[in-house]
Amino acid sequence: MATTILFLLSFALFAPFSSLTAEAMSKGASLSVENPEVLISPNGVFSAGFYCVGFHAFCWLLLCRKLPSHVDSHTNTIVWVANRDQPVNGKRSKLSLLKNGNLILTDAGKFTVWATNTFSLSFVQLFLFNTGNLVLRNTEGVILWESFDFPTDTLLPHQLLTRNTKLVSSRSQTNYSSGFYELFFDNDNLLRLLFNGPDVSSTYWPDPWLVSWEAGRTSYNNSRIAVFNSMGNFSSSDDLTFKSADYGAVLHRRLTLGYDGNLRLYSWEEEKRTWVVSWQAIQKPCTIHGACGANSLCNYVNGSNRKCSCLPGYKMKNRTDWGYGCEPEFDLSCNKNESILQLVSTVEFYGYDFGFFPNYTFDQCTNLCLEACNCRAFQYTYHEDTGSSNCYPKTLLLNGYRSSDFKGDIYLKLPKSKYNSYVNHAEEFSLVCSNEGTIKLARIYVKNRENGTVKFMLWFACGVGGLEVLCIFVVCCLLIRTRKSSGADKQGYIIAATGFKKFTYAELKRATKGFTEEIGRGAWGAVYKGMVTGKGPTRSAHDINEGVEIEHERLVTWVREKKNGEVANWIKDIIDPTMVARCDMGKMEILVEMALQCVAEDKDARPTMSQVVEMLLHHENDHH
Repeated sequence: MATTILFLLSFALFAPFSSLTAEAMSKGASLSVENPEVLISPNGVFSAGFYCVGFHAFCWLLLCRKLPSHVDSHTNTIVWVANRDQPVNGKRSKLSLLKNGNLILTDAGKFTVWATNTFSLSFVQLFLFNTGNLVLRNTEGVILWESFDFPTDTLLPHQLLTRNTKLVSSRSQTNYSSGFYELFFDNDNLLRLLFNGPDVSSTYWPDPWLVSWEAGRTSYNNSRIAVFNSMGNFSSSDDLTFKSADYGAVLHRRLTLGYDGNLRLYSWEEEKRTWVVSWQAIQKPCTIHGACGANSLCNYVNGSNRKCSCLPGYKMKNRTDWGYGCEPEFDLSCNKNESILQLVSTVEFYGYDFGFFPNYTFDQCTNLCLEACNCRAFQYTYHEDTGSSNCYPKTLLLNGYRSSDFKGDIYLKLPKSKYNSYVNHAEEFSLVCSNEGTIKLARIYVKNRENGTVKFMLWFACGVGGLEVLCIFVVCCLLIRTRKSSGADKQGYIIAATGFKKFTYAELKRATKGFTEEIGRGAWGAVYKGMVTGKGPTRSAHDINEGVEIEHERLVTWVREKKNGEVANWIKDIIDPTMVARCDMGKMEILVEMALQCVAEDKDARPTMSQVVEMLLHHENDHH
């Protein structure tokens, strides 16, 4: 289950969140739902932080800290909500002011639920002013974002309602998500109340049948601004003005669009420590559109709650919410002989007529509705003073209410076959609209399934990557080792061939003491004096060549001795034993004898190359 957490702006006498408080929130900081810290205005009236609105469901909102709700003295008055329609979980959710200047609210799933979508490279802080305005501004005093520009269901003194803003009611007394009622400026520049229901919408304040001047308004303006002050004076650009019943006293006030669709101005009464209604837009709550939903009746008695009930033959759609109204338990036929009309006295259903038929008799109106397939009922009024009558056939039964002052009746269309079972059952589904039951806002977090193939591929990729790194490391080590060995061998070859050792730059710099003593210059550059230490002087090229010649002479002497000895198969003693089985010993003797002649001590006794070739060819021919 999810925890609904609101970011609240509130009035409250009691600490609403925790004992941890802060005056401002700086860039890079965050507030956690599990260790809540709240922002408090300097005067201590307002606070902002996480607030539990359901089972494991929280919102970040603004409260009036010193002023509890009029419903419950221990409940804080919520005046602004950040994430009213998407509460966050009670664990691992947090509000963060990012380093780029964006204020975001993230859920346990790490996704962003709400954000100000601001950006600033300079230092940014979040403040809560004494007015109840939550402001994000930089060090230059530039306001990047403020809660006054994004009201929910409440206006505070000096907070403007403009063409770009509107108030949206909460869903119920305990459900703070967006409801069905709105206060806004329409395209005619008039401030209106709108019912925006699940299926239909309609304006109901001011009375929709009145033109603007009849309602005391004017559409000749283009500013679309409404505001009220702490003394209780409200004024709007469409000429709507009113004063609270306690006008003149500077009090804590709030203008709230209730979940029941009525707009009320509240004043804080310090002695009784409660909110009192000092003005309201609609005196008859049952005239508010959508009060009980479709196919239902609203009844109101002074001093009691507004009550709703389904019409005969209808049942509630949602037992916990009258906003969804009622639905029929029958199917109507287009055959007029299969339907009957049931009288429901002193009841009016405003709107949704498929025509207006003046001076129709009752029988004419009855036949009109019975013959029309889409007629659900008709409203009939008779004016005794003029002797006139009006017929209003209805396609939808919305905004129904009972009033003793209404001079008319509604005739409900029902099937004849079930007529007796529906009569006198209008109160069967009655429900008090001020039901205080809490609606739990549930959210289920499902752990993502592990994908076996993806997991295997990840492990395989990691294994291959690790093996590649290991192979690269081994190859590098071998190359370094080979290079060192090759360098040592090459160094030896250089010494053997030239008699000189190859020195590194570091060795030369150390030997010359940093090239400090120059002893001369030549075509190849400067010559520096240095001292080289080592195991002893290296052999010169002459010494090396002399040693090689001595070894050569010894080899030639040894071969001659073998040849001139008494051993018959002397050739086998001087060649590789592995070649005995593969070579012709006669040819080998000829080659060795020829080689001994070529290395004779007397160079004049050595044969020329032409003589060598001739001798080899001669022996080859003899062999054949």
